[in-house]
Amino acid sequence: MSIKVQQVPSGGHQAPQPTITSNGHSVPGQSTVKTLLGIGAGNAVEWFDWAIYATFASFISGQLFSKADPTSAFLATMAIFAVGFVARPFGGAFFGLIGDKVGRKAAMTMAVGLASVGSLIIAITPTYSSIGAGASLILLVARLLQGLAHGGEMPSAQTYLAEVAPAPKRGFYSTLMYFSGTAGIVAGTLLGAILTVTLTKEQMGAFGWRIPFAVGALMGLYTLIMRSRLKETEQFEEQKSAKAAAATKGPSVFSQIMANWRQAVRVIGLTVGLTVVYYIWSVSTPAYAIANLKMDPATALWTGVAANLVFMTALPFWGKLSDRIGRRPVLLISALGAAALQFPMSSLVRGEAWQLFVAMSVMLIFIAASASIVPAVYAELFPTAIRTIGVAIPYAIAVAAFGGTAAFLQAGFNAWFGIPTGGTIFAIYSIVLLLISALTIYKMPESVGKDLRG
Repeated sequence: MSIKVQQVPSGGHQAPQPTITSNGHSVPGQSTVKTLLGIGAGNAVEWFDWAIYATFASFISGQLFSKADPTSAFLATMAIFAVGFVARPFGGAFFGLIGDKVGRKAAMTMAVGLASVGSLIIAITPTYSSIGAGASLILLVARLLQGLAHGGEMPSAQTYLAEVAPAPKRGFYSTLMYFSGTAGIVAGTLLGAILTVTLTKEQMGAFGWRIPFAVGALMGLYTLIMRSRLKETEQFEEQKSAKAAAATKGPSVFSQIMANWRQAVRVIGLTVGLTVVYYIWSVSTPAYAIANLKMDPATALWTGVAANLVFMTALPFWGKLSDRIGRRPVLLISALGAAALQFPMSSLVRGEAWQLFVAMSVMLIFIAASASIVPAVYAELFPTAIRTIGVAIPYAIAVAAFGGTAAFLQAGFNAWFGIPTGGTIFAIYSIVLLLISALTIYKMPESVGKDLRG
């Protein structure tokens, strides 16, 4: 792998260090630090916006829904969380087309801006007591906007990252996606923990829960500016130049997707089990402990922060390991390990902080094995011309159908069948999906080190 070295310009100022891409060339005038910050900060804001909804669900249900039936209000709040996922395939298609036709940078920038608009709307939504069901409707619209944004964020950002990463270190570089995303989740959870300590329960219900959404909107504006200053990836520019030179209309996006339908099916199969356990153990479990096990909110949120820090620590280890031994072994360890531990770890959570921490940490260590490298794996499945939309649509469908409904089903099973029967049913459901992912991984070809040109 060759590395271009930029000359120090006259005047003594050091030129920006080049970003090294998969074929060894640089992104002129753009440092690696600038690239990683632009991707990571924007991804963190998207996940912050997305995750604080689950974190503050118990407060949202009390303010934007009728208080006559608290259980129904909480289920309705989680149902809107799931509905937000319905918009993700549409966002994946829209931003995927932008990513493959206009550029990865344009798709990433627009996605983070739209997510921030959704957060701002939630922050200023009137209460149910003020405007009745209109509050719930506004919340639904805001979540749909965020669903559109998040449907485009992951595919466009991870495609950009995979295309600028050195091929021998692509697995390690891809850990940035879930590392930065989890940093956003941790920041949201941490902010929630601080607010629950500094504000009274009445203050949290009245205005405290709105603060994180306002913060998310402001951070989104800043990261939008950061991303607008990034340069396009070399692979996309090469493809764009080749099309212009050929002066002929190439095959349609639809025909290319149909030609790569097996890869799309693999994305869905790989995602179904892993997305369920990720959203449950990384995002929703503290809220579940608060609502169903009556755990102190501050204790549950601080415990969630600690467990997610364990997850973040594990990500680079798995990413580096995949660059050494391959993607498939690491993915299989993740899916089969999470399936084997789903029952014992779910049974461990009974309302004590140490139980919540141990269960979340153990599960997240195994989940980290897949989360660390799926951005690289997805990118390695598709050609450059449809790398964004080819991942975006099947990934968004799988996340919407399974990840988006996970928190609702977990809460619903417990409400419908009681504890612990509801938990047992949900654990079986999760294990079945993880085994589907494991079978998909077993049948996938190894892709470590693949050249992403073409």
